Amino acid sequence: MRKNWPHLIGHLTAAASLAYGGLGLLWALGGPGFPFGTGDPDMVEEGSAAIHANLLGLSTPEVAGPIIAAVGVLGAVLAFLMARGIGRGAVRKGMIGTAAVLALGLTVVVQDYRPLTVVAYLPILAVGKLLFGWPEAGLGELVKWPAVNLAMLLLLGVAWIFAVVAYARRTRGACGNCGRDDVHDGHGLVKWGRPAVIVAVVVPLIYCSTRWIWALGWGLGLDPEFYRQGQENGLWIAGASLASMGAGGALLTLGLIQRWGEVFPRWMIGLRGKRVPIMLAVIPATTVAVLVTSAGTMYIRVVSGMGVEGNWMTAMPETLWPLWGAGLFVAALAYLQRRRGACRVCARA
Repeated sequence: MRKNWPHLIGHLTAAASLAYGGLGLLWALGGPGFPFGTGDPDMVEEGSAAIHANLLGLSTPEVAGPIIAAVGVLGAVLAFLMARGIGRGAVRKGMIGTAAVLALGLTVVVQDYRPLTVVAYLPILAVGKLLFGWPEAGLGELVKWPAVNLAMLLLLGVAWIFAVVAYARRTRGACGNCGRDDVHDGHGLVKWGRPAVIVAVVVPLIYCSTRWIWALGWGLGLDPEFYRQGQENGLWIAGASLASMGAGGALLTLGLIQRWGEVFPRWMIGLRGKRVPIMLAVIPATTVAVLVTSAGTMYIRVVSGMGVEGNWMTAMPETLWPLWGAGLFVAALAYLQRRRGACRVCARA
């Protein structure tokens, strides 16, 4: 798969886009399961403010369904043409631009905080329920169809990113696996690794500090009644747990520029001295980068459209998350470029 993904990703993306377009047609015809707007209980509860939480928060299946169907079919055609390597000159640039817009739309524009919440809170919820009986919310309240749908779209957006990369490399004559050719050595991001890591460490710690403050008994920036309710239902403890996970991730980010991020340290019995697999660092880092960027974009919409309403610490730190995501993404790619050896396909180093 690692060798053949440039040849497969376009076809897989085309199939997934066509399948989702089929769901759009189903919803347009009155079928069940419409996961946006009027079919999303969380957005219905938000009322007219739903547009700030999700750009499809006020949509209806009668309007959105046909659009989803059309975009799905056109996306499938585009992905198939890209998989075949069709397009030169202005056509090539137009196809890359269109595919990039689709990738951005699926990973950021139509997203909100829920995919991140599902990924981050599942382990916390499991441990909290098992050991302490909190929080009150159950698994069914966390993993709902609209949230699962957003996670599916996020994965489809990532597939589009890989499809664009593979197509761009192929059509400029570079190696599809590593991106190297006779002009580009594939190390352009290495010099940005250290400043990117600094950004990816500092930004989440700003967010984490606010959640720890709340858990320790200070309702800084919060309405007193809202803070009291959060103390009663364990909300601030859960938030501090999530923040601790984020802080741990921030510290692990340092491994992208440290020796212990390349070779397991001595205290890791059974692993010490062995090389850290590259993808063991790259895959989690890029996954978190995409999740926090999509969630942070939602908070920017909320703050821009609704203001902070006196609870500025509940949303303002999250508006910095796109910086966190960008820094983490660049840091992960710089780490990958620095550590990878000769390509298995083209043998370029």
